[in-house]
Parts: sequence; C-alpha cells; structure tokens
Amino acid sequence: MNRFNPAKLRNSKWTAVNAMKREKHFLVSDIEFEEDGSVMSCQLEAVISKNAYAIDWTELKDSDKWLQGWK
Repeated sequence: MNRFNPAKLRNSKWTAVNAMKREKHFLVSDIEFEEDGSVMSCQLEAVISKNAYAIDWTELKDSDKWLQGWK
C-alpha cells in the first residue's frame, strides 16, 4: 500500500505496474479539492505522449497497480 498526503499529490511521479496504452510513467498534473479538503478529481499526464487521464486518486494507494516515483 502506497502512503502519501493528498495535499502533496500535485506534480508527484508515478509508474504504472501494468502499462496503460503503452505508457508507464506519469505525473499528477491536476488535482481538485472540495471545500472540506477531500479530493474531488485527479488527473495523470503521461510523460512521453502528454496524454491526460482522469483517475480515482485512491487507486494510487494500490501498490499492485502503481509505484511511487519513476522505476
């Protein structure tokens, strides 16, 4: 299980364990918070192709799917 603070998620680096559309390395390019501080939406940007993907930010906690940093 990956542990992180959602407030420090912007611009963090992630590696997909299983490539998504032949892309493995991503940056959190945008994250929006609700007034109470909970995460409303999260967007990943592929490093090479610059494609953007909206994901559920809680998926990043699953170490079977995502690794922190670029590996």
